[in-house]
Amino acid sequence: MENSIQQVELQIQESSRQISKDDETNQQQVSGRSNKHYGWWFRIFLYIIFLLVGQSAATLLGRFYYDHGGNSKWMATFVQSAGFPILIPLLFIFKFSKKIDSSSREKPSRTSLFVIYVFFGLLLAGDNLMYSYGLLYLPVSTYSLICASQLAFNCLFSLLLNAQKFTALILNSVVIVTISAALLAVHSESDTSTKLPVGKYVIGFVCTVAASATYALYLSLLEVAFKRVIKSETFDTILKMQVFPSFVATCVCVVGLYASGDVRVLTAEMDGFQKGEVSYLMTLIWTAVLWQICCIGLLGLIFEVSSLFSNVISTLGLPAVPVFAVIFFHDKMDGEKVIALLLALWGFLSYVYQNYLDDSKAKSEINDAATITH
Repeated sequence: MENSIQQVELQIQESSRQISKDDETNQQQVSGRSNKHYGWWFRIFLYIIFLLVGQSAATLLGRFYYDHGGNSKWMATFVQSAGFPILIPLLFIFKFSKKIDSSSREKPSRTSLFVIYVFFGLLLAGDNLMYSYGLLYLPVSTYSLICASQLAFNCLFSLLLNAQKFTALILNSVVIVTISAALLAVHSESDTSTKLPVGKYVIGFVCTVAASATYALYLSLLEVAFKRVIKSETFDTILKMQVFPSFVATCVCVVGLYASGDVRVLTAEMDGFQKGEVSYLMTLIWTAVLWQICCIGLLGLIFEVSSLFSNVISTLGLPAVPVFAVIFFHDKMDGEKVIALLLALWGFLSYVYQNYLDDSKAKSEINDAATITH
């Protein structure tokens, strides 16, 4: 009888130890998920800063370039991709800091990666060139208004290619941010500029619409490449998707500079730059650097969230540019610009709140599954 009682006590003790071990394991798992959760939001915040600061500052420098004597569309296209060498050291830094993937995913072949890099490089060069033609032949207000349509194109491509789920908050975000950009464009005073021939206006209109659609397609295809082909979870993946396509796009621009004859007038353009030769070179260099920072933020948001989210943040930057223009170019800040900025922030917060709800739901499902298991 005593032996039976002792055996029961031993079994109870062993069960208690097992339960305590399971609880300790669950606490460690929850702690790990919590750290991963905060790390994810930190990366999202960092990518948003990169995108908004890079895009806004690069746009202002582009305006500075044109306002003080620059007029080469191929050079304007060139600087959007030519800054990629500054990212090459980061490739070596992050090369060995790769996450261990327990699912043993099959890596894409070098041939597949080469095709992807060349394809996206050519697409990027063509898109940048179409934007340059649009800005050359259209008033800034009309150009900005058409560019805002890229968000609508992105919705379509996200639905067809990325299986994007549209909730009320996401639709609200897309509509509000688009209205914000459109309000800013309609309010622009640049439509009072000199009239252009109808033929050039049509070319500018078609190029800008095509560029907006191509840019939206570019973002959606990047998301497909990340999730279905590359299947990697490392930061060096983002760097490679920026460096190698940018190299291809830069090569295309160099060919364009020589083929168009623009390269022969660059020296005269630099000599005639109103702020001086040093200012001319620094404007181009910093424009190239800032576009790379912008693209890292853009690719990071596609990698971590979706192409639609990255486009929402990119469109959010349109109303932010006038605010910086007030600070650096002493532009007039009026009610319409303030309203456009507030609408953009509203749309941005709607999308972020939707991501917060999705994240909370995923965490709740994980916790429920852990509770059921025990």
